[in-house]
Amino acid sequence: MLTDPIADMLTRIRNAHLALHKEVNVPRSKMKEAIAGILKSEGYVDEVKSEGSAITITLKYLKGKPAITGLRRMSSPGRRVYVNAGSIPRVQNGLGICILSTSRGVLDGVSAHERKVGGELLCEIW
Repeated sequence: MLTDPIADMLTRIRNAHLALHKEVNVPRSKMKEAIAGILKSEGYVDEVKSEGSAITITLKYLKGKPAITGLRRMSSPGRRVYVNAGSIPRVQNGLGICILSTSRGVLDGVSAHERKVGGELLCEIW
């Protein structure tokens, strides 16, 4: 049994990038689908497909190097990190994104700031 499925998803993506895999499969959940959708809309991955009980994420490479250079899980089951709309962090001086779980769904930091809503800071990606 996994205690932190989101951290597992991020670790699978990180390891697949390091091994230069074309795609990675993660167990399916609504939260993971939302995070993968944000990664696709921000241009960090090429394609996201949900099939049965798995999500297939096609990884993106730019000139042979991974589009994602770093991933960090901010909130964990033992230590939740919450931010309000005014204190949403900028990742790598605006070169990365943060993903939040808000009352309006899973949003990236810019969208949450525009909607003036805070929530649990799930992860940072750059």
